[in-house]
This record gives sequence, C-alpha cells and structure tokens, in this order.
Amino acid sequence: MSDPTHSMKVLVIGSGGREHSLCWKIGKSPLVSEVICAPGNAGIGDVARIAPVEATDLDGLIALAEAERPGLVLIGPEDPLAAGLADRMRDAGFRVFGPGAEGAQLEASKAFSKDLIERHRIPTATARSFDRSGQAKGYLEGCTTWPQVVKADGLAAGKGVYICQDLAEAKVAVDAIMEEGRHGAAGSKILIEEFLVGEEASVFAITDGDAVLVLEPVQDHKQAYDGDEGPNTGGMGVYSPVPELSKRIYKQIEQHVLLPSIHMLRREKIAFRGVLFIGLMLTEGGPRVIEYNVRFGDPECQALVRRLKSDIVPILIATADGTLSEIESPEWDADTCVGVVAAAEGYPEAPRKGDEISGLEEAAAVEGVEIFHAGTKLHRNLDGHEEVVTNGGRVLTITAMGATTDLARERAYEAYGKIRYDGKFCRTDIGRRREARKETTSQA
Repeated sequence: MSDPTHSMKVLVIGSGGREHSLCWKIGKSPLVSEVICAPGNAGIGDVARIAPVEATDLDGLIALAEAERPGLVLIGPEDPLAAGLADRMRDAGFRVFGPGAEGAQLEASKAFSKDLIERHRIPTATARSFDRSGQAKGYLEGCTTWPQVVKADGLAAGKGVYICQDLAEAKVAVDAIMEEGRHGAAGSKILIEEFLVGEEASVFAITDGDAVLVLEPVQDHKQAYDGDEGPNTGGMGVYSPVPELSKRIYKQIEQHVLLPSIHMLRREKIAFRGVLFIGLMLTEGGPRVIEYNVRFGDPECQALVRRLKSDIVPILIATADGTLSEIESPEWDADTCVGVVAAAEGYPEAPRKGDEISGLEEAAAVEGVEIFHAGTKLHRNLDGHEEVVTNGGRVLTITAMGATTDLARERAYEAYGKIRYDGKFCRTDIGRRREARKETTSQA
C-alpha cells in the first residue's frame, strides 16, 4: 500500500456525474500523481486517464488495480459495491473507500434495511414487504389511508418507487414491478410503505465504522418536471446549502437518525468504510428515514465537491484506513452551489441516445460554472472527427457557484442555455422548488 504522504495514483470506479466530479476534485490534491477512471465517460477523460473496464466487471477491475497499483480505490456506484467489489479489493491488499457487500445491503435490499431500522427503533415510515403480488394487492385493499408508496426491493437506479394515490394506481404499480418485471430482479420483492408528508432532505455522512464526518446539507429534486410533478428519476438537480435545514433540525437528524444508524451498523457487526447517504422526510413529528444509500448521491456529490474547500483525499484515505477521528474538520465554501441536470428526451422511461452535444466550451466559460458529464460518450463520425454524444438519461450536471442562490441559479441556467442537443430538457425550478410547488398548486 502506498504511503499517503507521497504522490500516488487513485483509481475511481464508475461513469456518471458523481464520478466525474470526484475525479475532478481528487485530481486537485497535491497527494495525487494521477487519477484513473474505469470506465469513465466523455468528460472524465479531461481530468483522468480512462481505463475501458466496466464498473460491474469485478475480475477486470481487480486485474486493473493489480497492474496500476493505486494508493486508493474509490468505488462510485452501488452495483459493484453490492456485488462485493470492495471486499475483493481489500482482500487483494488495496486501500478502499466504499463498504463491503454486507454494508451495501442497506441499499441493495430495502426490506433488509427496513428490518434493521425497525429493530433498532430509528424513526421511519411503517412498511410491509411482500414477495407475491396477490398478497401485496390483498394488503392494499385493506389500506384506509392514501397515498401509499410501492417500492421495488432491489437496486433500480432510483426509479423503482411509485407514489400511488388510490388502490387502482397501486395495483398497476405492483403489476409493473412484480408481473411485468419493469425493474428486473430488483422487483422480485416489494415494500409497501406509508406516505410521509414533509420536506425531503439528504444527509451524507462519511464513516469508518467508528468516527463520523457529517457533510454539508444538500437537496435533490427527484421528480422529472417543475413543481415536483411527473415520474421519479435519479435526480434532476441539486442545491447546497439548504436554508430550510436549520441548525436545530440538523442537530435533530444527527441525534435521532445519523448517530443511531452508525450505532446500528456497529451492533450488527457490519464493517462500513465509506459514505452513508440517508434520504429523509422532515415531518411534523420529526425526521424519518426514507432510505439508506451506501455511496455519494448523484447529483448531490457534484454540489458537495464544488463547496468543499479542503483537500478530499486525506478524508478518503482516513476513512479507508479507519483513522477518520484523527483528521481536521473540512472547510466549506459559504457560497451556494446550484446544479441543473440536462436530461435526454424520454428520460426516465426510455431516454434517446446518440445525439451530438455542442456548446460545452461556451457553457463552461460562464463565471462560476463547472460541467460534469454523466450520460455521454465519445463517438467518431464519418469524417473521423470525435464528437461528444448523449449516452444516458441524465446527460450533464451544470453546476454553478454564487454568493446567493439566485446568482448561482442564474449562472447555471445561462450555461445550460448554451448547450445544444436534440431532445434536451431540464427542470427550471432547481433551488426554488417550494415556490414552484406553490405556483403549481395555485394554478390547479
């Protein structure tokens, strides 16, 4: 293993906006000689050396690490974590940021995490799990309060959640998940959960299993359209800090949710070295856990790295080494970051791919703006010229810093307006969703 005081290589696994932003931030560290990213995307090649190994090719990734000998391996997405990549990398002698397969179960199975949450009395929505559609529908027929939330148990890229207003809608959701197999194996089991009313929030804590470093609050926008309308997505935009999260509420979250969650992992003897990302609903009765994730969020990560003034690498190393309690608290920029996701037509159901993207340089030139690629790839056209094309539902995250939320929003949307590709769309209310929701309600 490399001595962290000397310049070292860092291997980042993944190909999304989260990984682009992490490569960008890690590459700024004086401790790092080179960042390698597998498999990367069209934008990551500007800040890291691309290795064409898929994030789910565990054998290929181990072989890559053996060849490159990185001083640190950071695993971005949930799929390789759930498949046990962190365990295998550690067994091969590498320093790894990311939980093993057991810890990754917190995200890989909603039923598993719900069972743990309830056993350890962490505040959450009441829920029942089912592995047969008939039983699930029978339970729904007995529900007297609506809406109810129907969730695929496994990993569904943020799309396996259905908020159902009535019985008919809920039965359609059960059939889509369990009978039609819309989310594949992730839908072999489902959770039916009470609908919580309140403001959604995300809390990120880096932990080595003992010490906890709570990161700055960020807020994601999950629905596809303005005013929180339309289908659930992996996230359409983000802002940080979150004025709605007062210090008092944040303290409540730490005391009633975050620290009990870390104690839960300890009591269950689940070794965890990485990020615990807790999705919350701030209800009138206090914070409630909606879900656990075991990696940085996307697009939340993009806002976090923009606001983090300190070097991220010592934090990652200390987490991987189990020495997180020894590092100084990081410094954060007081300015606001707003991140707008540029999506592809058809997202989230069936996004179109292969459209040429132009205007990226002009957009990046807007003051305070940094653009992170997600669903992009390089394509060689007929005259041999390489062009950037769309390759996923969420194509880019355009982040902007500003002294105020309004200034950050203005810069992000100005840059967004300079980017061109067929079928481009975004939400226009990132950073002002409360106002947009009120406007939508008053027009109804």
